[in-house]
Amino acid sequence: MDIERVQLQMHGDHGGMLIALEQDINVPFVIRRVYYIFATEHDVHRGKHAHRHLRQLAVAVRGSVTILLDDGSGPVEVVLNDPSQGLLMGDMVWRELYDFSEDCVLMVLADHLYDPADYITDYDAFLSEVKGIPYPAGLVACQSV
Repeated sequence: MDIERVQLQMHGDHGGMLIALEQDINVPFVIRRVYYIFATEHDVHRGKHAHRHLRQLAVAVRGSVTILLDDGSGPVEVVLNDPSQGLLMGDMVWRELYDFSEDCVLMVLADHLYDPADYITDYDAFLSEVKGIPYPAGLVACQSV
């Protein structure tokens, strides 16, 4: 599966800590978009999609979140709860985010701008596409979110 935990270097002392996210140093792609998710209720599930052509680095800068990932070979759960660790996710990986802590702030860096056509929001369509099987005609395989 095209995912990898990335250890981010911390700098600091008794006055506080700093982590720099730098393109081509600890972020292995051109950063085209940064967004963050916060104030998410604990029982909410977000994501529920895959991207055809998008790499992302997710960091829980505060709190924790569980991310279910699947490349078609079966799901893997990853808990992000350390601001010094990132999760690098490649394209064609289904992701679903849940179990947000009350204080969770999840920051995501992406290598492309937002493009609704890049999203696959139907899990069965994703499985068909990732396995190279044509999705049945007449069914919507990609919806904007």
